[in-house]
Amino acid sequence: MAKSLDDLIAEGVSGRRVLVRSDLNVPLDGSTVTDDGRVRASLPVLTKLAKAGARVIVMAHLGRPKGTVDPKYSIKPAADKLAELADVPVVVATDVVGEDARAKADALEDGQILVLENVRYDPRETSKDDAERAGFARELAALTGENGAYVNDAFGAVHRKHASVFDIAHELPSYLGDLVKTEVEVLSKVISDPERPFVVVMGGSKVSDKLAVIDNLIGKANSLLIGGGMVFTFLAAQGHAVGSSLLEKDQIDTVKGYLDRAEAAGTEIVLPVDVVYAASFSEDAQHEVRPVSDIEGGAIGDSGLGLDIGPESATIFAEKIAAAKTVFWNGPVGVFEMAPFANGTKAVAEALATSDAMSVIGGGDSASAVRNLGYRDDQFGHISTGGGASLEFIEGKQLPGLVALGA
Repeated sequence: MAKSLDDLIAEGVSGRRVLVRSDLNVPLDGSTVTDDGRVRASLPVLTKLAKAGARVIVMAHLGRPKGTVDPKYSIKPAADKLAELADVPVVVATDVVGEDARAKADALEDGQILVLENVRYDPRETSKDDAERAGFARELAALTGENGAYVNDAFGAVHRKHASVFDIAHELPSYLGDLVKTEVEVLSKVISDPERPFVVVMGGSKVSDKLAVIDNLIGKANSLLIGGGMVFTFLAAQGHAVGSSLLEKDQIDTVKGYLDRAEAAGTEIVLPVDVVYAASFSEDAQHEVRPVSDIEGGAIGDSGLGLDIGPESATIFAEKIAAAKTVFWNGPVGVFEMAPFANGTKAVAEALATSDAMSVIGGGDSASAVRNLGYRDDQFGHISTGGGASLEFIEGKQLPGLVALGA
């Protein structure tokens, strides 16, 4: 059974260097953090350790620099945001396990936080070679000196078999961070013991990204509401024309099977009855609402594409959410970044924000959407910090970072 952060603090951390895997993988506009949700989510554990006297060393990644030093993916903007929000001292290393990192780790004092440069700058972090990853993990562990410890508080990375997530747990006494612990508890309840009706909203662009999740939820969810680009494969499976909308033809037979299975298993799959149909993928494109039975009709004809669920569908989705006791949402139901195609996602967010249900937003684009649309985190039951990780958890997969901790 995994040891918790409270177990570590009870053992005593004053004067000890504690290596923490945090999730600072924030979206950037240049060097500006556009959504600091993950930084804020990382703060409680880092602050808790620092206040207990630990010398905290933070490992995190940002983007996919593919094992090379690329200034575009520097952790510094995220670390600077952490320093701005924290009420304990934060310093930043210019490398990962190099001279600067070692010197700053050695110079740490009780209650201070050091953020290492992007761990993915080192190709060994994501290597498929076990020995290479283990070697990198040993160098990371060496930064803690004598009597070090490791805390995994990066739920957004627990589905990765990476050195700072998986291998490091074999190098140091290891503990489950509070954020990861909460994520596991909430998602476990959603998938194993939801209060019913249990409604799942699935969006995003590709149905192939969500196949395993849908497969695992058939027979568990009472209703599956499907939106986003992935919906057009479902509509095609029902025989509807979809114009130039995003379509994965190779998944149509699979989706037909899901529709049949769901009906037999008592899971209602709810598809849009209308869509916002646009002449092109552009914010200022000519657009109109079309019923799915006549998606190629109207002024735009058969050359356009669907970019949002329509208003009637949004009302149906909102009513299903309002009647639910548990709701899990992953993926926007339209191209919310463009104002004409954000109304469906707004309707889902508003229905969740005003619902009495236990609402869980599965990270990633869904989390960005609700924040960008002006909603506060505390208007929802739980916003996951891990899009891919939360999906794989809901799929029922074993996640390497949790396995390494015995969770």
